[in-house]
Amino acid sequence: MNETKEERFKRVAEKRVNRIIDNIRLLSNCSNKRMYSWTDEQLRKIWSTIDKELKDCRNRFETKKEKPFRL
Repeated sequence: MNETKEERFKRVAEKRVNRIIDNIRLLSNCSNKRMYSWTDEQLRKIWSTIDKELKDCRNRFETKKEKPFRL
């Protein structure tokens, strides 16, 4: 395949973002109280873990790489 880095990024990122969205929707199915039971602590762990991973991912895109020190 002769695709550019940008084309490859778009192809791969679209698939991964759509998979993440699908999985978030699946997770929301667990909110059905007739089928599941959970504690506030369990929800805090879920949200804090998801928030941390999202923050880490965002930082990897936004962080400017510093040039290494050289004399």
